[in-house]
Amino acid sequence: MKIKKRTKSSRMHGRKMGTHGHGARKKAKKSGHRGGIGMSGSGKRADHKKTLVLKKYGHSYFGKQGITSRGTRRDIRKRINLKDIELNLNKLGKKTGDKWEINLKGYKILGEGEIKNKLIIKAKEASKIALEKIKKSGGEIIFPEKKIEKKEMPPQEESKK
Repeated sequence: MKIKKRTKSSRMHGRKMGTHGHGARKKAKKSGHRGGIGMSGSGKRADHKKTLVLKKYGHSYFGKQGITSRGTRRDIRKRINLKDIELNLNKLGKKTGDKWEINLKGYKILGEGEIKNKLIIKAKEASKIALEKIKKSGGEIIFPEKKIEKKEMPPQEESKK
């Protein structure tokens, strides 16, 4: 003898209120009561979610960071200190005789750190302290030559007599 099984929705009516056993009807409407899945609901009253967000993304997730005005541009020049060059001589350059040749064309050389080796560095620019320290150790910094364009003056007309 086969007994027909009632559908789940008819069995879980929850006192015939149409709530399917979820209590209030608003609690069963997708993710609205929970505040959604993921980052939804992380607004004004989301202190319970903020701890998870901060743990996952860090403290720079909320709020503004850095310069927000439109007119200012960030300084994106690459910089390297003398101590970093000294620590990574094998990676950055090659030794010729008693000097190290280092090619850092796009970099500005900054003067933090001490130098024990003679360095010949090709760089875009350097600070005054870095120049002094490198010259003191017996090395030099080579900058790229700037192209100077001479504007030709238009020929002057002879004065009319």
